[in-house]
Parts: sequence; structure tokens; C-alpha cells
Amino acid sequence: MNELVAAFGAGVTAFTATNIDDIVILLLFFSQVSASFRRRHIVVGQYLGFTVLVIFSLPGFFGGLILSPHWIGLLGLMPMAIGISSLVNSEDASTQEKAEIEEFDDLNVTSFFAPQTYSVAAVTIANGSDNISVYVPLFANSGFVSFLIIIIIFFALLAVWCYVADKLTHQSTIAELITRYGSYLVPFVLMGLGAFIVLKSEALSLTKLILSCMCLTVLVKKDGDSVDKV
Repeated sequence: MNELVAAFGAGVTAFTATNIDDIVILLLFFSQVSASFRRRHIVVGQYLGFTVLVIFSLPGFFGGLILSPHWIGLLGLMPMAIGISSLVNSEDASTQEKAEIEEFDDLNVTSFFAPQTYSVAAVTIANGSDNISVYVPLFANSGFVSFLIIIIIFFALLAVWCYVADKLTHQSTIAELITRYGSYLVPFVLMGLGAFIVLKSEALSLTKLILSCMCLTVLVKKDGDSVDKV
């Protein structure tokens, strides 16, 4: 029973942390719904792209059947590194996100690919590098039953995501709040998820995990001068 509860919590947390930015993209897609670009194109394309991301993450699950849990648990440092990087380089991330939003806003989704479904799938895959980095260690630390529960939760929440994004296109105030503040929560959720994976597998002690976080902070911190020059 505890395994099921843990799998449910891990599935909800991992999906939410890796798909907050997807809400922004879905909002842009649903705001462009027309006679030639239907809601079904968005939903099917989203499921298609997300399925590809899950398939790319499956080596983590199969690797977890072979490698020691202690070694697999170290993969939890990956989402922690992503979260720390997003936190310490928040200004650069914000600038990049604004550029991506403007790019998607100017995108004519009806001509990006044919049919339109594949345009949504392509954007979902291109935006899913963080998903793979989080799902690989999560799958690697999951048994077969837990893995199935997480997958079911993922695809169920994907439907919820599409529904919420569609409804939010009619609620501009709420949509603006999610777009503006949702990204600030993601780094902490990713760091918490990574810590959960590492500590659950007993790959590192709490003290070593804290020291690892300090090292990761130094490694992922971008030099301000070099960024300005670029």
C-alpha cells in the first residue's frame, strides 16, 4: 500500500514539475484554435509527443532492473541539477522563456507540419528535455507495479492539462498568473523530487546530498560576464 501511495505521489509531482511550462505552450495553441486547427489536433499531438518522451525515458526503467539501486539513485542528481540551475540562473531562464513564448506566438501552426497534429507533437518533444532527465531516474527507481501506476497517472494528468489549458484561454487573469509565477515553483519541486529519489535509494546520506547540492550550485552557475558577452 505504501508503494502505491509513493508511486502516486511521485507520478503527480514529476508530471507537474516537468509540465508547468507546457501549460504556457498549450495556452498559446488553444488560443489559436480555428476551423483548420482544431482542439483534437492539440490533444492528439500532445499525447503523441508525450508518448515519445516516455519511450525515450524507458532505458531508465530497464537499467534499474540490472544496476544496483544505490547507483541508480544517483540519477536523482539530474533533476536536482536542473532545479538548481533554474534557480540560480533565473534571469537567464526568464529571458529564454519570453523568447520561446514570442516564437510560439508568431508560429503559424497550420503550416509548421502537415497535418497540424505533428506540429504540436514536435513542439512537445522539443520542449521535453527536462522531462527525460526527470523520468529516467524516476523509472529506474520504480518497480513494475509502481512504473505502471506512474504511467497511468502521467497520461491521466495529460488529459487534465489539456482541459485546464483550454478553459484557461477563457480566463485571462488566471492564465496570466500561471504564466508569470508557475515557473518560480518548478526549481523547488525538481530539487525536492531529486532529493526524494536519492534518499529513497540510500545512494547518498543527507549530509552528502547537501554537499552535492552545494557543488552543483557552483557547477551550474553561469558567469554573468560571459553571459553578457554572449
